Amino acid sequence: MTAGTPSAARLHPADLARLAAVGLRTRKLRASLSALGIAIGVAAIVAVLGLSSSSQAGLVAEIARLGTNLLTVQNGQSLTGGTAQLPKAAPGMISLMRGVTNVQDIGTISNKDAFRSPFIPSVDTNALTVDAASLGLPSAVGTTMAHGAFLNAATEKEPVAVLGAAAAQRMGIDRVWPGERIWVGSQWFYLAGILKPAVLAPEIDSSVLVGYPAAHTYLQYTGHPTTIYVRTVTADTNRVDNLLAAQANPQQPEEVNVSQPSAALTAQADALLLAVVGGAVGVIFGIVATAFYASAKGWAVVIPPLAWAGGLGAALVIGAAAGLLPALRAARMSPTEALWTL
Repeated sequence: MTAGTPSAARLHPADLARLAAVGLRTRKLRASLSALGIAIGVAAIVAVLGLSSSSQAGLVAEIARLGTNLLTVQNGQSLTGGTAQLPKAAPGMISLMRGVTNVQDIGTISNKDAFRSPFIPSVDTNALTVDAASLGLPSAVGTTMAHGAFLNAATEKEPVAVLGAAAAQRMGIDRVWPGERIWVGSQWFYLAGILKPAVLAPEIDSSVLVGYPAAHTYLQYTGHPTTIYVRTVTADTNRVDNLLAAQANPQQPEEVNVSQPSAALTAQADALLLAVVGGAVGVIFGIVATAFYASAKGWAVVIPPLAWAGGLGAALVIGAAAGLLPALRAARMSPTEALWTL
């Protein structure tokens, strides 16, 4: 340092903060728009990541609650194009399979309708079906009672019915009162309970369920089961799936439809869709923020294609990594391994 040269002054942090505040106070609009742009960008990132994680957590929780080990067996079409029939012995034969833990079934009773009272016109069926049901049906399809009780060894023999969630809503019944009755097949049936929605078996939601003995006695039902619900040891689900049609109907396995409504892999595709939506929303927020800030400074609004295309591309890559790739990997695993690695 030469003689007469002043030493460099250093600002204390408090002085530096006050000096910076002067610029913000003198340019309030510019400062506000800048802060808004930063806030929108951060909010977009947080929203995309938060919604993706929340959606995935919700799907995983729902899948874990319902299970991935439910298979359904339904009657398909015969070789002549008509409706095939499942053998009456099919539920019993399926229960003998290794890896099967629970077998329940329903049988749709044709030409029988259910109404709140006999004074309702017969054309107003509300698209309800009357089905005979086995006693362990709720646990097999992953639902419980909203009100009242399900059929038991005593009530399955009597004119007693249980309503699915949608059936109760369409009938205008929200609870079970003592002695309450509904009109089923041109006679009164006492109402025992109302089921909660059956996510994996939505056909039950619009059903009026009665016991098999009562269906025979009061509704002249002598038909075959129409849907069989099969719970398995989760590790054996794929093996049971492959053998189920032949076990249900050894003579005509091609007339049997087998499905897995609780498949976890279909839900994983939603992570990818959410990533695209979130990425698009983030790009829109970024464009709006840029337009506001550029206009405030008198600049031309220019959005480079690399910016918005890169944003969407990044969202797709993240979505694929978070959802599609694990789904493809899970497709090679047993349902148990797939569930725990989601």
